[in-house]
Amino acid sequence: MSYKNILPLLAVFILFFVACSDDNEVDQEKPVINISFVEAFPIQCDTLFFGESFVLKMKFSDNQELGAFSIDIHHNFDHHSHSTEIGECSPHPDKVPVNPYLFINDYPIPEGLTEYDTNLTISIPDGNGMELYEEGDYHFMIKLTDETGWETLKGLSIKMVRR
Repeated sequence: MSYKNILPLLAVFILFFVACSDDNEVDQEKPVINISFVEAFPIQCDTLFFGESFVLKMKFSDNQELGAFSIDIHHNFDHHSHSTEIGECSPHPDKVPVNPYLFINDYPIPEGLTEYDTNLTISIPDGNGMELYEEGDYHFMIKLTDETGWETLKGLSIKMVRR
């Protein structure tokens, strides 16, 4: 084979590999929810109070860019499990829900951040206007999503009562 035939073939081969290379790395890491610091709230087995507010204190991080987070507070009167934390809280007796509290909300994180500390005040009503919400065992779920769609879930067992 002559050099005249090899050079065009080699040029096409090099062009193919240069054109197919991807300079953008694919994100393979989930974001992180950190509650391992003194001011973190809530943490496993904490108590929230009906008719009062609390400040959500968590640290979020991601290797590329954070996206958004959501909070889901729902009853755990039947003691189902999706807690991600080690350690059990002393449960109230099982019961059938009549008027449990439910809170589900999404929150954006400002664009371009790889770290974000929450400082969000959340008010918990005492009831729905007709009757008081039921005290007892609840789950506090945090879902954190990064800009590429990876998500991390942290499930906490908490109590919700009145003072």
